[in-house]
Amino acid sequence: MFKLSSWFSAGVLLATFFAAGAQAEPASEVSIPFEKFQLSNGLTVVVHEDHKAPVVAVSVWYHVGSADEPTHKTGFAHLYEHLMFEGSENHKESYFRPFEQVGATDMNGTTANDRTNYYETVPTTALDMALWMESDRMGHLLNAIGKPELDKQRGVVQNEKRQDENQPYGRVDENIQANAFPANHPYHHDTIGSMQDLNAASLADVKQWFKDYYGAANTTIVLAGDITPALAKEKMQKYFGDIPAGPPVARQQPWIAARTTSTRGEMVDQVAQTRIVREWNTPPAGDAQQPLLNLAATVLGGGKTSRLYNRLVYQDKLADDVSVGISPFALASKFELEVDVKTGVDAKRVEQAVAEEWQRFLSEGPTQEEIDRARTRAQAGFVRSLEKVSGKSVILASGQVYRDDPAAYQTDLARLQAATPASVLAAAKQWISRGDYTLTITPGKVDPGKAEIESAGLPASKDAPKAKFPVKREFSIVKSDLDRSSGVPAVTQFPDLTFPSLQRGKLKNGIEVILAERHTIPVVHFDVLFDSGYAADQGRKLGTGSFTASMLDEGTTTLDSLAIARQRESLGAILATGCNLDTCSASLNALKSQLDPSLQLFTDVLRNPAFRDADIARIRGQWLAGIAQEKTEPTGLALRALPPLLYGAGHAYAIPFTGSGTPESIQSLDADDLRAFTRDFLRPDNAKILVAGDTTLAEIVPKLDAAFGDWKASATPIPKKNLGHVALQEKPRVFLLDRPGSQQSLILAGSVAPSTKVPNNLEIKTMNSAFGGVFTSRLNLNLRDAKHWSYGAGSFLSDAIGQRPLMLYAPVQTDKTAESVSEILREAQDLIGAKPLTDSEILKVKNSDVRSLPGAFESTGAVLGSMKNIVIYGRPDDYVQTLKQRIEAQKDSDIEAAAKEIVHPQALTWVIVGDLSKIEKSVRALKLGDVKIIDADGKIVR
Repeated sequence: MFKLSSWFSAGVLLATFFAAGAQAEPASEVSIPFEKFQLSNGLTVVVHEDHKAPVVAVSVWYHVGSADEPTHKTGFAHLYEHLMFEGSENHKESYFRPFEQVGATDMNGTTANDRTNYYETVPTTALDMALWMESDRMGHLLNAIGKPELDKQRGVVQNEKRQDENQPYGRVDENIQANAFPANHPYHHDTIGSMQDLNAASLADVKQWFKDYYGAANTTIVLAGDITPALAKEKMQKYFGDIPAGPPVARQQPWIAARTTSTRGEMVDQVAQTRIVREWNTPPAGDAQQPLLNLAATVLGGGKTSRLYNRLVYQDKLADDVSVGISPFALASKFELEVDVKTGVDAKRVEQAVAEEWQRFLSEGPTQEEIDRARTRAQAGFVRSLEKVSGKSVILASGQVYRDDPAAYQTDLARLQAATPASVLAAAKQWISRGDYTLTITPGKVDPGKAEIESAGLPASKDAPKAKFPVKREFSIVKSDLDRSSGVPAVTQFPDLTFPSLQRGKLKNGIEVILAERHTIPVVHFDVLFDSGYAADQGRKLGTGSFTASMLDEGTTTLDSLAIARQRESLGAILATGCNLDTCSASLNALKSQLDPSLQLFTDVLRNPAFRDADIARIRGQWLAGIAQEKTEPTGLALRALPPLLYGAGHAYAIPFTGSGTPESIQSLDADDLRAFTRDFLRPDNAKILVAGDTTLAEIVPKLDAAFGDWKASATPIPKKNLGHVALQEKPRVFLLDRPGSQQSLILAGSVAPSTKVPNNLEIKTMNSAFGGVFTSRLNLNLRDAKHWSYGAGSFLSDAIGQRPLMLYAPVQTDKTAESVSEILREAQDLIGAKPLTDSEILKVKNSDVRSLPGAFESTGAVLGSMKNIVIYGRPDDYVQTLKQRIEAQKDSDIEAAAKEIVHPQALTWVIVGDLSKIEKSVRALKLGDVKIIDADGKIVR
């Protein structure tokens, strides 16, 4: 429904459990208890009790997706998903507003091939409100939809399509689907549909879609969290019992459409390197062979220890990355290989190496050790997904909708547990030994007017199975005494936040340990935090900090990169290293049952990095490819260009905010540079160890003492970072960056703002949320809802110890670039002038911030994130526990003052990435200020 670019997104992707990596648990021990019942109108309800937090996840799944769209009606399922957020007959305004007021989290809607779902996690006391809202749009929507609403969401969806296709490789999936499935297959087209069909959608069409598919009998609702089945039955009957079942829905039948011959296609795109994608059609989700093929995918291309990664990246050095995975759907699945070819390498050499490894796998099969590691990753990834009630609701809903069994995951886990090398090999031979489609995407210029895929795709097939209607049943409604005319139920009480008290200890060498106990799942999170970050690159080669951190798990004095990866997978440990603007860190997520060996591996990685020349060369190649990729992405280009312009030469923040450095600096990095950074910053006297999860201070401090207590710092002092004061620009500046053929322009305007550590940080945050930080903010309601020139617009304050950047952000359709700049500027001027934030705008944000607290810390990872902020920004240990009172105590006058302190329209530096042949003249005509043209490195070219 709504997303910003990947850099700004706060959303969470819930992948299938096979995709996640973690420690295995026996399948028999994994359980999500539930009770299932059905209302007389056919609505299916699944209830899972979990009282660890006072929240309930509401997950509403309609069994309809893009696979159900008839010819020339592509994109209807997704378009209708958007219309469901327009308001209903008894709530005639944005669907998001009531949910913002009660502090809903994890709220959105999505459309896939086989279903459309809507979901939110709300405080327990707001459950009636959530069910009223969901039932009102299910049973009372049609009269609230008119042509204005349709036209608005049509425009928003078309900008979503433009935004997606404007990304590198953004048109690949459309090509794959057209060439993977026959023209009459439900999966032949992608979910978002064609511009032509979206333009042709009429009001009568979309209303008929609702009548055909949005009945109660075609719906499953999962309630997971702080609720009982008895209460669920009462409330579901109250709110949904009078909604008609709807007409019977014909179910599309499984159609794998496996191919017997190999075919090829080519595509030119604005990309940094050649990518090869190969696809096979395989059985649908729920098929007995699906878990076996998932194991095969992991062995072939599931990370560093996989066969193809080892051959192409480590051994032959032909590729920067390779992956193999499955996209499971209800009618068929896609088994895909993806290889990013190293610049300068002939793609044919890569294909030959892939073919050799593929054939070797099909001849010999996987080893037992490979199967064991792959099974461990799959099973434990599933276990970790159970921490949040929203994750459990997805598992139960998908089982019910696709397989009429909320516990279908148990079958999959049992099949996974029973897999053998022989059974995996047999499945691979049957499904991935022939019939692939290979698409090669090469760098080049894209025809701006070319909206369709390069290939017409497969022709229709005579083998299409006919959709089948379910067994006829009689449904009935129950008369309701609910008075909907009184509007959305008021929520007057809210549960209190539960957040663990922080406990502190010290190791023998003085390293401080900070612990938050959380015993919900048997997992312990560690984060060793160093005061450094991208800002520590100052006086060094740009990218040194991030590159050094990334090299920590690439080899120790006793283990090479692959040995580390194998141990990590066998233990089920998740190990990560990296940097942000002000800090670098090494983190470990370990299963309690494997805590000691996991901590031993973690210690070795952190204390004994080898920085071997061969590993540096391999990572350097991948790093340079990443920088090249950033220079093909609109957001990456803007984030590389804007900060140096804002902060000026000599400032530690005057660097690309991606932290990746420049090609020249990365090319020149050597082991001595990495050792010097490690000596200066990644040291015990510059570290704090944060721990959250299933442990106690008495237990964990001795373990950490054994691991780190004898770690000694070098005698050299820790270098100081220059975070000196930067003055505001005296007048606006405009920098244009040409990206020929872009369907959209990315607008990023910035100015410097005070540090996150300032006393009025909460007031600044509240102001920013109302202006551009939430869905119903001024900027988004203007450019998305009112104008529908963008899929989403907003303002962002990146946290920083020094002066942070305020950035105004909007990807907009090309022909509305200048107009969008004018609207953003006007909104900024109004905020500090003629139209300051209203009491209701401020109260909306304060209410949302306070009431979302109980659901915001459901996961241990979220707890650890707050702990890091407490440490980095010098906050008191009870910061989270006292946040409610401080949010509520904010004064409107102080928030208005924060706006005037932070927002300076006359000092904005604008970076606009787009097709200059179409936007330069109109942008210059705005006369905002001096206009300069810059290249992908931020250098002025004219």
